[in-house]
Amino acid sequence: NYMCPKTLNIWWNFGSCLGLLLVSQLITGILLSIHYNPNTEEAMGSVYYIMRDVQGGWFVRNCHVSGANFMFICVYLHIGRGLYYGSYLMKSVWFSGMAILILLMAIAFLGYVLPWGSMSYWGAVVITSMLSIVPVVGERLKVWVWGGYVVTNVTLKRFFVLHFVLPFALAGLVMVHVYLL
Repeated sequence: NYMCPKTLNIWWNFGSCLGLLLVSQLITGILLSIHYNPNTEEAMGSVYYIMRDVQGGWFVRNCHVSGANFMFICVYLHIGRGLYYGSYLMKSVWFSGMAILILLMAIAFLGYVLPWGSMSYWGAVVITSMLSIVPVVGERLKVWVWGGYVVTNVTLKRFFVLHFVLPFALAGLVMVHVYLL
């Protein structure tokens, strides 16, 4: 006989689904990074190249984009289950989960900027401009994130590096989250 909670049902599967989706995102992200060029002049062209000329590139990119969407669906369902069943009472697990959510949102934002289309550019400008409302250091923080006084090639390169590195930090945070259960 295995000990398990009486409330164990289908809603408890979303944590495992998130783990599988994270692995899928890491693999597809590494594959996409092989052909992506983080340059303001060539970023959109490299995305088109991946979609049209790389063998299976359209499939890998669509898996990566759709995987991000499914990840957020599963995260919100996972949080909903946690709220319903009172999992927030385990504070360390709850706070590590909230840290995962915030990091996941940051990674998704950085990924949204990478194709460097018009919407991506203005998304980067508007969202990062909100840093300037931080008292005392806000304007300096915005200039530091941008790498200058406007969003440029430097900004895109920084966002690409962060979008590549932060998922591995997220995986580490997920391991901490699971350990705390």
